[in-house]
Amino acid sequence: MTSTTQDTGVLARLDAYFGITARGSSFSQEIRGGFTTFFTMAYIVVLNPLILGFVQDKEGNFLGGGAEPNLGMIAAATALVAGVLTILMGAYARFPIAIAAGLGINAFVAYGLVGSGMFTWPEAMGLIVLEGALVLVLVLTKLRIKFLHAVPMPLKKAIAAGIGLFLAYIAFWDSRMVTDDLSSATPGAFGDGGSISTVPTLLFLVGIMLGGILLVRKVKGALLLSIVSVTVLAFIVEAIWSFGPVAEDNPGGWALVVPTFAGQDWSFLPDLGLIGQVSLFGGFSSGVAIVTVLMTIFSLLVVDFFDTLGTMTAVGEEAHLNDEDGIPENSQKILIVDSVSAMAGGAASVSSNTAYIESASGVGDGARTGLASVVTGLAFVVATFLSPLANIVPFEAATPVLVLVGLMMLASATDIDWRDFRIAVPAFLTIIVMPFGYSIAAGIGVGFIAYVVISAGTGRAKDIKPLMWVGAAAFAVYFALPAIRSLLGIA
Repeated sequence: MTSTTQDTGVLARLDAYFGITARGSSFSQEIRGGFTTFFTMAYIVVLNPLILGFVQDKEGNFLGGGAEPNLGMIAAATALVAGVLTILMGAYARFPIAIAAGLGINAFVAYGLVGSGMFTWPEAMGLIVLEGALVLVLVLTKLRIKFLHAVPMPLKKAIAAGIGLFLAYIAFWDSRMVTDDLSSATPGAFGDGGSISTVPTLLFLVGIMLGGILLVRKVKGALLLSIVSVTVLAFIVEAIWSFGPVAEDNPGGWALVVPTFAGQDWSFLPDLGLIGQVSLFGGFSSGVAIVTVLMTIFSLLVVDFFDTLGTMTAVGEEAHLNDEDGIPENSQKILIVDSVSAMAGGAASVSSNTAYIESASGVGDGARTGLASVVTGLAFVVATFLSPLANIVPFEAATPVLVLVGLMMLASATDIDWRDFRIAVPAFLTIIVMPFGYSIAAGIGVGFIAYVVISAGTGRAKDIKPLMWVGAAAFAVYFALPAIRSLLGIA
């Protein structure tokens, strides 16, 4: 047998396993989409250490147990865990979703659990593992998938549209197209006092225009080409003018990632000592009230439980992989991997790992199968050993893709009957709360509660499925937790 025949056989088996041809895709599309997703979310390798790395616990230790921050250790573990779990998602669930440390949850862990003095780092990570185990139990009992069937189709469409706006808002904020001008009476501002005064932000606009032109011309790999092109342009700009990172005395710098090879540590030996620094049940003997510990686990569970339901539904909608009920293919496997990811993230001390909505960027660039996730995962594994590869694409080059993908996802809102206010009100609240509240879970929660209250209040309680009542009640408790703690006198 010739080498060519063997290669063809391997490709045929991969095609059959991932369903590449069956889903109207190709190997080039999947590879391109996988890299697009990686470059769009590679910022987490830099950002997660910045969120977790500078907070001391009640014993005075930084994450990793040292007296000084160790960002390299956190970055290595963040990349490795994301890589392994994303490969698992692609190979087992065969769905184009990538996994990484969850934004929002990592900040809650850093400042709400550890920085507040309640828990040590190992104790806080133990709570993450326990929360992930509880979610896994809910998945294995099919309760989580049943929630997907209980959500009305218009709300599923609204979730996808809301996440689209959420992605666009992330892009505008990260690029400083939208800013928080504390000196102004308005809650937000466009650019710098209504103008675009920095070159990095200007390049962000160039990325949107370039990506839009390539999409209109139906150029294959339009989004990845946009990222690469603007990154090259950013390198040229930085080499000429040396803007450096944004800072209080340097407002015209790059947001987080500076496009330069200078000063990069091309290390092939990552420090993985952070993995396993977890105290599984330490939170219960930490001196914190048991009720507080249980409420903390509940808070983490609600966010984790519903965030991924929204993410997988939205990505499936964009990839045309949802069935007539709005349920993505292989949903149960997707949810199993996501639950295991929460546990793995805690066990590796990099916070809960979860499905990333930035995966929609890869879908927008053609990804339709788990092979794209395998490609994304392998890129993260490489980043573990060669972290500068993840540190050279500036936000201003990657985030324009999120704006364009947000546009694509917003199209699902056209399927909602906006004349039926029983549906329109909760759908609209779902869509606007996500970007305005900077939380997918909050948007889903407000939408659930509004749907249940309005339907029941207009004599349509029989249309509400039992699990929607449960979901609305869970979110009502979640939103009221601070008040409940105050009433009970719990710290």
